[in-house]
Amino acid sequence: MSDTEHGITTGAVARRLGVSPTTLRSWDQRYGIGPAARVGGRHRRWAPGDIAMLEEMCRLTASGVPPAEAARAARSSRAYPGDGTDTRNRSEAPYPGATRPNGPHGPHEPSRPNIPNGPTDPSTPSSTPSRSDAPNGPSGPTGVTGPTGPAASAPPRAAARQPGSGNGLPLGDVRLECRGLARAAVRLDGPTLDTLLRDVVADHGLVTAWEEVMAPTLHAVGRKWESSGDRYVEVEHLLSWHVSTALRQIAAPGPVSMTPVILACVPAEQHTLPLEALAAGLAERGLPSRMFGAAVPAEALDAAVRRTGPAAVVLWSQARSTANHALAQHVAASSFGVKGARTHPLVMLAGPGWAGRTVQAGMLRPGGLREALDSLSRLYAERQAAATR
Repeated sequence: MSDTEHGITTGAVARRLGVSPTTLRSWDQRYGIGPAARVGGRHRRWAPGDIAMLEEMCRLTASGVPPAEAARAARSSRAYPGDGTDTRNRSEAPYPGATRPNGPHGPHEPSRPNIPNGPTDPSTPSSTPSRSDAPNGPSGPTGVTGPTGPAASAPPRAAARQPGSGNGLPLGDVRLECRGLARAAVRLDGPTLDTLLRDVVADHGLVTAWEEVMAPTLHAVGRKWESSGDRYVEVEHLLSWHVSTALRQIAAPGPVSMTPVILACVPAEQHTLPLEALAAGLAERGLPSRMFGAAVPAEALDAAVRRTGPAAVVLWSQARSTANHALAQHVAASSFGVKGARTHPLVMLAGPGWAGRTVQAGMLRPGGLREALDSLSRLYAERQAAATR
């Protein structure tokens, strides 16, 4: 009898779903998300119905449902299909709020859980401190309000801190989309990350997606990496890459007839994602930008400013050790154009590295992505109005 007739192995299922074999074994041991039959009573072999159940488990956890509740709903999708494929005693009902469907349904039409009220939205950027990869400048808020409704009185979540759950990341009380994104990242589930990021941008817009979902999740992964002895580095790299990909898909080129905004990290600064979010936001508003990326040498930045004559130059500094105030002053003093009508670029000091110093004339330090976009939009509107007088 072939392996297909017996079912496929845990390793093969893990590769197919983009999760680790350890996660599948943990789900089986802790939540009963395992195969209906085993070869020789010991070895896991997964049939099509079992795989459909796992796909539903992945979908629910990626959408922010806690693993234990997602497991009950996923088991119900196999326990009541009407075709008799489940050979184990699955007496547990779906978790509270779920309803069983009327009659048979396919593997992708399980009973839909009624997710209880989750955490409330984060507070506004102006009332919150800055964070590691979501600081002042084109970035996200850091503080969040507490949960309301049934979630506020939920029992401790210690039992939910399992491999692949994402609950091991220090997220705090955040949007459900953050938890789904974190779980997919911990599972190294790239396809799900792409789907979740695309959906959150489509549903909430770029600014909210960055400030309330992407940046808090990135920051949580970074804190976990810093506190766990270099573990989770692969999670941070994968999540950063997919966030970057999602942002670049938005950042289409702006009009070539307009002077651009230069986006650059100061020398020795490697954090580019907040600038990529700003580039995407400018593209949404039809404004052109030129992204020069990480650790731009001072000489290269000076050459770029002289060659492009930008409307503004955004300099990102993550830490005070990289903030180069002399360079910012040099860029602000740059001038270009015909004699008698020379102009200077607006210099935008983005990121927490610039904090603690007085903002000089010709410079601006925005408090977040939305403020940065609004300021640059006003700058272009003012220049256009002046050109038509």
